[in-house]
Amino acid sequence: MHPATRAAIYRRLRAANPTPTTELLHSSPFELLVAVMLSAHTTDKSVNAATRNLFPVANTPAAILALGVEGVKPYLRPVGLYNTKANNLVGLARQLLERHGAEVPGDRASLEALPGVGRKTASIILNMVFGEAEIAVDTHIFRVANRTGLAPGKTPREVEAALTVNTPLEFRKDAHHWLLLHGRYVCTARSPACPKCIIRDLCEYPHKTPRRSPRAAPKRLGRLRRGRARA
Repeated sequence: MHPATRAAIYRRLRAANPTPTTELLHSSPFELLVAVMLSAHTTDKSVNAATRNLFPVANTPAAILALGVEGVKPYLRPVGLYNTKANNLVGLARQLLERHGAEVPGDRASLEALPGVGRKTASIILNMVFGEAEIAVDTHIFRVANRTGLAPGKTPREVEAALTVNTPLEFRKDAHHWLLLHGRYVCTARSPACPKCIIRDLCEYPHKTPRRSPRAAPKRLGRLRRGRARA
């Protein structure tokens, strides 16, 4: 893809959504870290259903640790793999207390050392909490980057590297959210909404969903209407 085309794509996404952000509910860096960690292999809606009940009860490392694994589990039932995530959440809280003074660390190595935190989660925290121009690649972004031709790659790391290199600096901070939301609501895995896509003419996807032609009224319905008119 030509650099000018990439820039044009981001300009349109920015114009449509100048201040993109996550759909995960949170009011602190710790809450965001917990929500993003819980979002692996599940939907933001499920995570919000869990944290909406959990955070009023426990939204600090100390409070999570006090609940313990069995105390956390009932709150995480809406979330996929909640047993494993309950263990990770309590381990994460303990490590923050023991090694980081209950604060969310601001470097990748420390973040990725936390239980349940991988590269994607660390990138989101570095981006949203610490203002770094990181691009986290989830399934939506992986699909959009490959389908559009914006940053093709066979693995998430390849796509991340391509996006980092090819995304103009002025767009890099918000690229993650623009691409994620575009993949979630427009460039979906099945039947992408190409006719209403704002970057349709810039996208290199060869199998774009065609516009649907308006359906003619059934003949029988037409006859009924004419009959009623004569009556």
